[in-house]
Amino acid sequence: PYLCGDTDEARKILEQSMEGGETRRMTTKKQRKSQGKDADHFVGYARFLEEGICGYSKLSLGKRDPIFLPTSINGRYASVSPEHSIVRIGGDGIKSGPGGSGVTSWGVGKRGQLGHGKREDEPEPKMLLGGIGYGIRIVQVSAGGGLVRVAHSLLLTSTGRVLSFGCGSYGQLGHGYSDGKTLPDYLRPKYIDHFNGTKCICVSAGELHSAVVTADGDLFTFGDGFCGQIGHRDKRPQLEPKQVESGGLEDECVTTVACGNRHTLAVTEEGEVFSFGLGHFGVLGRSYTPFDYDAEAAVAGVGDDLEADPNAGGAVVNVAPVVVQVPQPERHPDEALAAHLDLIANLTLDDSSDQCYPKVIDSLKGIFIVGASAGHRHSMLLDKDGGLYTFGSGVAGALGHGDTHSQMFPMKVMEFVHNNMKIGQFSAGVDMSMAVSTTGDVYSWGKMDSGRLGLGHASGIVRTPRKVVLENDKGEQLKAIDVECGYVHSLIVGLNGTLHQCGGVGTDGADDGQQVEVDMKKLGKPYQTPDMNLWHRIPEPKEVAKNERWRKYGKYELKGRSGWNK
Repeated sequence: PYLCGDTDEARKILEQSMEGGETRRMTTKKQRKSQGKDADHFVGYARFLEEGICGYSKLSLGKRDPIFLPTSINGRYASVSPEHSIVRIGGDGIKSGPGGSGVTSWGVGKRGQLGHGKREDEPEPKMLLGGIGYGIRIVQVSAGGGLVRVAHSLLLTSTGRVLSFGCGSYGQLGHGYSDGKTLPDYLRPKYIDHFNGTKCICVSAGELHSAVVTADGDLFTFGDGFCGQIGHRDKRPQLEPKQVESGGLEDECVTTVACGNRHTLAVTEEGEVFSFGLGHFGVLGRSYTPFDYDAEAAVAGVGDDLEADPNAGGAVVNVAPVVVQVPQPERHPDEALAAHLDLIANLTLDDSSDQCYPKVIDSLKGIFIVGASAGHRHSMLLDKDGGLYTFGSGVAGALGHGDTHSQMFPMKVMEFVHNNMKIGQFSAGVDMSMAVSTTGDVYSWGKMDSGRLGLGHASGIVRTPRKVVLENDKGEQLKAIDVECGYVHSLIVGLNGTLHQCGGVGTDGADDGQQVEVDMKKLGKPYQTPDMNLWHRIPEPKEVAKNERWRKYGKYELKGRSGWNK
């Protein structure tokens, strides 16, 4: 199957790629001067498609041998956490590539996870400054965080360096202690010094931990390790990146990594998958030994057990939405953080459980896996033939098998098999999942509240994949190239480069849910972000410096004193 069947369909896709606002973003000064009018620049669009469809992307290393990025990764164009969104956009096309090299972010920003230099929420997308997209090209983004009001972000540059910002309380930024022996939040992107001189090819941000894959195939993790999610055979936190050298992973060449809420999945070049971290609900896809102590404390905040789900009895394949009340994890930031810190302060962090180190998912023997996505309490894998596998919690039908049962081992989503569909991109969120087929169609399943699945319903659950209708402002149907799931919202990247959102994160105290007013017929469906196209060029935004006046007070010059400089 192909994204377009004939030249007419290909021409239509090219015409749609012009959308996203009349901003002259595809025109260079040189072209306008030579042609005397607006000139389309489709080289950027060709590279956008090449990267998104074929997974072809490499680091910018001058005349050195190229280092290619993984063909299947999360965050190629967009990434979301339960509270914020990060998307690649813009760029000047001269210093750092033809568009899609900058970053825009929005959502809750109380811990600096938006990277704008302040602790404020942003209801609308706002571009990051400091040369990002203009001298510093971004090739992958990752938004991390959980349901306890802590979030952070990672960026991978085209030169193989890693930037991090946001909450640093657990060491998940990788910067170690500050001069004052504290773990501060960073409100703007900062390079992780540990990777100076090392080329990195993949990054992933979890709830309280992070992971990075180097060009040599080594896996480094850092942050909170209380559930074994950083894979160092104990539950100790790591404030700076440390290579995972246990469970046999030290002898493997890792290609891509995915960090979930409290677990991690690593895919090797041999197509094997290693999992580690909290195995509750079956998110590791393998059997595991229990923690030596306090197993119940480890699962606090992840959610109720599946037996509490009123729909867990009976495997009923249901493609129509069913309105039910589904138990879900709630945000209690102060209590959760206090309990977590108290637990760490009063326990030894040694633990012999095989949840604390990487172990291969042996039930996948003979299946070549190329990509992984780790959600809040379920996981997804993609094989080289486009087959999709899910396992973990089945709450709200998030696994797509037609029921709400948990699965301890990877199970193929047969809905796609029966309809002869292959998957190209996929994402696991909080009790919901989304996928894009190789023909550009979007499918979603799981919890639908607040329109987060884009199926046109404000509540209920879907237990098997259902097609999402994606349209532009003119009502024309679009194909997609990428999807990302969060907690109360999800993002869809159109094949033409436009961005569409389902649901929404409440900012500045507003309720979660769709944040824009739309026609009632479109309620609960994807809505297009206005004046935005990922591959279009954008002039570099400039930060306006505040001009503070100086005044003499006696023989001293004072600045910024209230009442003295007015």
